[in-house]
Amino acid sequence: MISRIAWRNLWRNRRRSIIMLSAISLGIWGMIWMTALMRGMVDQMIDSSIETLSGHIQIHAPGYMDDPSIEYLLPPLNKSPALQKLLASDEVVAWSERIRVPAVIRSERDVYAVTLVGIDPARERGLSFIAESITQGSYLSSVNDNRLLLGKKLVERLETRLNRRVVLMSQDPDNNITERGFRIGGIFETSLQATETAYVFAGIETVRELLKSGPGVSEISLLGQDYRNLDSLLEKTRSAASYADVQTWLQLDPYLGSLLGVMDGFVLIWFIVIFLALSFGLVNTLMMAVFERTREIGLIQALGMKPSYILLMILIESIAMLLIGLTAGNVLSWLTILPLKNGIDVSAVASGLEWAGMSSTLVPAVKTYDVVLANAVVLVLGLLASLFPAWRASRKVPIEAITRVWQ
Repeated sequence: MISRIAWRNLWRNRRRSIIMLSAISLGIWGMIWMTALMRGMVDQMIDSSIETLSGHIQIHAPGYMDDPSIEYLLPPLNKSPALQKLLASDEVVAWSERIRVPAVIRSERDVYAVTLVGIDPARERGLSFIAESITQGSYLSSVNDNRLLLGKKLVERLETRLNRRVVLMSQDPDNNITERGFRIGGIFETSLQATETAYVFAGIETVRELLKSGPGVSEISLLGQDYRNLDSLLEKTRSAASYADVQTWLQLDPYLGSLLGVMDGFVLIWFIVIFLALSFGLVNTLMMAVFERTREIGLIQALGMKPSYILLMILIESIAMLLIGLTAGNVLSWLTILPLKNGIDVSAVASGLEWAGMSSTLVPAVKTYDVVLANAVVLVLGLLASLFPAWRASRKVPIEAITRVWQ
């Protein structure tokens, strides 16, 4: 009976109720929509960083991060059984060895400074962006492939094209200049033009031959199960490779690590700010509803209804209004975000976004945690905001309420 009365009371003033429901719906829509955009931006930056050779964890020889040259190499994996065992475990999704050194590439038209990366083509699949980004030519076939992979933007700056020859120069372990001619076997495209101009890829054995280096590698990059939860894997990696410098992507890119922490705090603050704007309307609506029914509330109290039932009736009105508004807001959010699953074109400000590590297409990311948190914040805080009007209604003295004397 209390529920039926509360439902009827909710629709006594339809205009006021619809306005309040619209405010709640737009509020929850704003929470989810803005959070999805922010999450998409941060996730895109993190994914781009991880796929651009970072991985979740990297292993280097001590001193390499200060001087990334061929002088600082890790010993072959066969000399570290503990690390081999870890890399073969289920905790590691993918891993690869690389040689990464500064180099200079020269075409008939221009010269450009790059980073030469020797890779194992088979192991790089699923670990980095390289294999999936080839748009012209083909991916490297083996560790001994004699072709180069260049970025589209670098090819344009060198004024060359697919299957043309270029000269690559670097330093060997004795600091002597070494160079060799290569044919461009593939051209890759990425969301960031800076990546296209920064890296040149070749088979790792081909790079060893060019640099006259031994069997060591510059780095080992690996992927874990979750980029947010790497403590266990990091500890095991440092234990297995105690002779090396082991760092996570958070340490390799502290800017993104800080941004991830700030984003988690921003979400909660954003939700509370939106709710505070809603709470004034919610409290005002319920107060007006109570004030208009002052005599009625006094009458039903005089007829024997307990104050606790009146309190419950007002709270049920609030719950019904919140649930209807939340449902409409969630549906509106879904209808807004679903058509944008392929991303929003923000190429008009692409250069500014690229500086921050973003691409020209922003894909909203809806997290279950964010949706649940947004709904919980509105529902819980909405109920708390409703307690005052409900309490005032239950405290009315019947005779004074009937004569419309407000306490």
